[in-house]
Amino acid sequence: MKIGMLMLRHAPAHRSSVTRDVIRLLTEWDAQVDVIYPEEQLVTLSHVRPEYDLYVLKSRTDMALGLAGALHAAGAAMLNPYPVSALLRDRITTTRHLQAADIPTPETYVTAHPERLTPLLDEGPIAVKPHRGSGARGVHVVWDADELDDIPTNQGPILAQRLVERAGHARKIYCVGGQLFGVRKVWPARTHEEKVGEAFTITPKLRDIALRCGRAFGIDVYGLDIIGTDENPFVVDVQSFPNFKGVPDAALRLADYIYHACQRVVNGLPVLPGPEKEVRS
Repeated sequence: MKIGMLMLRHAPAHRSSVTRDVIRLLTEWDAQVDVIYPEEQLVTLSHVRPEYDLYVLKSRTDMALGLAGALHAAGAAMLNPYPVSALLRDRITTTRHLQAADIPTPETYVTAHPERLTPLLDEGPIAVKPHRGSGARGVHVVWDADELDDIPTNQGPILAQRLVERAGHARKIYCVGGQLFGVRKVWPARTHEEKVGEAFTITPKLRDIALRCGRAFGIDVYGLDIIGTDENPFVVDVQSFPNFKGVPDAALRLADYIYHACQRVVNGLPVLPGPEKEVRS
């Protein structure tokens, strides 16, 4: 089996130990694993052809998504599929997909001009986010209209959501092949321990929401950010193939999932298992 990992090169100090261990395990199981750094290549677009049984799209940079799109057009098998990974980079489209699937999200607004958000502040603070990206990068919590002057206007439309208090921590739910893991993290995290977080019990309501997120996008390996209470939760972000920090035995779980996904492709089956798959938590 041949597996290509599309990744962004990081400095050794910032390299993910989970990804490194995934590659080590897959290699020990006799899979050929090559790491592909799209930013370091000169690609002749007309020559792009699948060279691996399965590609794993770990990077979400524009270059990685562009190469993934070219491979997708050429018929490559990929985790997670290029169309979904590209969609999840766009907060506007992602949020609308969640709403269409009846998954709770904060009240959300979109505009190209930050000053048009001013009337929303009469009802309380809002979180203003760039339309592309994930996580906290570029997110501004705005309480006063004067703060809207600090919002960049040269990066495309912006998305604003009614602020829901996090009570000093963020909750993430990770999914690997139907298995769900809840991790509570200090927000914003400052130490390694805070980034890893601690486990929390996923309630039946959160379980239902998390699994419906996967079905809404047709993916089996993802993460989502939950704010609000157990009784009134909201989904504010969904990530394709996140870092899975805080998930017990994350590398083993991911390597096992990737290995069997590649086996399915080699045997002429779809990357994702069928709906008859048992869902566990």
